[in-house]
Amino acid sequence: MKLFIICSKKFYDRIPEIQKALGVMGHTVTLPNCYDDPTTEDRYRSLGGDEHSKWKAGMLKHSTDVIENNEAVLVLNFEKNGTKNYIGGATFLEMYDAFRLGKKIFLYNDVPEGILADEIIGFSPIIINGDLKKIT
Repeated sequence: MKLFIICSKKFYDRIPEIQKALGVMGHTVTLPNCYDDPTTEDRYRSLGGDEHSKWKAGMLKHSTDVIENNEAVLVLNFEKNGTKNYIGGATFLEMYDAFRLGKKIFLYNDVPEGILADEIIGFSPIIINGDLKKIT
């Protein structure tokens, strides 16, 4: 299966092990946007609101294109700053794009509690609870 990994930059250090395991299982992995340079957004933010806004819009459009070219998204949702199973704004939007495009959505951990829980549940994600073998 062709999978696009989506998550907070905070979780990028967890990706290599997961990517390797998925590869052994025969999956093809597309890494998150800016995975190779996680400081990209900070640089655009430092250029000012207009430049950051243009960059962010371009990245959101790019994500849609990437999702179209994959069969599913794998959402890595771990604890971040005391929030269990964290899913940030950009990841939520990528999940919505996957839902809208009819792609499978795999959640590494349970749906996080919070104001977006109902919407995330509405995407009908497949919760794998860390078991990559459930990705089919």
